[in-house]
Amino acid sequence: MRTQQQKAYFGWCLYDWANSAFATVILAAVLPVYFVSLVPETGANIPFFTDHTFSATSLWGYSVSISMVILAISAPALGALADRNGWHKRLMMLFWLFGCVTTALLATTGPGDYLMASAFFILGNFAFAGANVFYNAYLPFLAPVEQSDRLSARGYASGYIGGGLLLALVFLLILKFEFFGFADRGTATRFGFLLTAFWWFIFAIPTFIYLPKTENKATTDYQFSLNNYFKQFKQLLGYRDLSIFLIAFLCYNDGIQTFISVSAIYAREELQLGQGTIIGCFLMIQFLAMPGALFFARLGEKIGTSRAIFLSLVIFLIICIFAYRMTSAYEFWILGGIIAIILGGSQALSRSLFASMVPKQRSAEFFGFFSISSRFAAIFGPLLFALVADLSGNSRNSILALGIFFIVGGLLLSQVNVKRGRELADKS
Repeated sequence: MRTQQQKAYFGWCLYDWANSAFATVILAAVLPVYFVSLVPETGANIPFFTDHTFSATSLWGYSVSISMVILAISAPALGALADRNGWHKRLMMLFWLFGCVTTALLATTGPGDYLMASAFFILGNFAFAGANVFYNAYLPFLAPVEQSDRLSARGYASGYIGGGLLLALVFLLILKFEFFGFADRGTATRFGFLLTAFWWFIFAIPTFIYLPKTENKATTDYQFSLNNYFKQFKQLLGYRDLSIFLIAFLCYNDGIQTFISVSAIYAREELQLGQGTIIGCFLMIQFLAMPGALFFARLGEKIGTSRAIFLSLVIFLIICIFAYRMTSAYEFWILGGIIAIILGGSQALSRSLFASMVPKQRSAEFFGFFSISSRFAAIFGPLLFALVADLSGNSRNSILALGIFFIVGGLLLSQVNVKRGRELADKS
């Protein structure tokens, strides 16, 4: 019989299993390729930009950036509300439901509906990232510091398996669309979006049954204002090592998230790879990333969490150079295999390292800033990628430019004193 703590661990990890459907199908592998098919070869026309057309690559990058700007403005305030009123579960549920609905609405788009698809994606990505603010904030409540690396890695491992299984199912629907009774691949793809929303919805239900309620920490009512926003930021700066880590995470996660979000379009447009090759490679990444996340959790325990993260950044820098030079499908598969080993580990250890330096009574508030760092990666990175692609006319230059994020992030990470950061969190 499971204890209450085991149920809470199970429920927390299961949400990663559920919402990773959005990450794999919508954010990474299927929607980007489908999005390209919606944009005319002559480019996309957008109101108020009548003298300029946008490529599918740049329009996708701008869409990701817009959704994350919305999150950056709202996340710290929402986190403060959760901490002061014990609304972590309630707000997480709200964003979860909104995300499921907007994901399902992607199934209503068709040829030429690139603006509608962009709008639904912006809203869905905002909801996906917003729910993760409160999901991540549960980590310091559920696990002590010495167990946070493993629990965080278990969450990511569950996500890779869950997201991978659904991606495999959607891939099968698209590949064998006639067998399943669909008129064409586009119809099967749109049904895949509907299936993604259902997967996210149904598997997240146990999460909200098993996760415990959080206590009301309110001392004063919180009001949304620009002054309070900057006040929260100033208080965060009082935790020196936590702040340096956040900036480091902002930089290197910028490179990681951008690389993932644009890799499908890069493979499609620059390498001329087919949808089957792209989705197949993403499937491989999903299933290899699970043992990779668990391996890095063990590695973090042996050599230190920050050192294990630093090692992953060195490898990511090498990956950028390799991606710039690759020309064939088999190189794309090699690249995917290397990414799979380090992707989950770098993300899981980053989350647990941050959680270990956060004061519990301000968990969601500070994880709001963590989400900004996490999702600002989806502002600056894609924006840089889109701008370089627009100005140079070559996506390869954009991929190479992402390497700067790993260099700067690694240098900043080396300045973080983890022991000092944890001691300050315990005293707060």
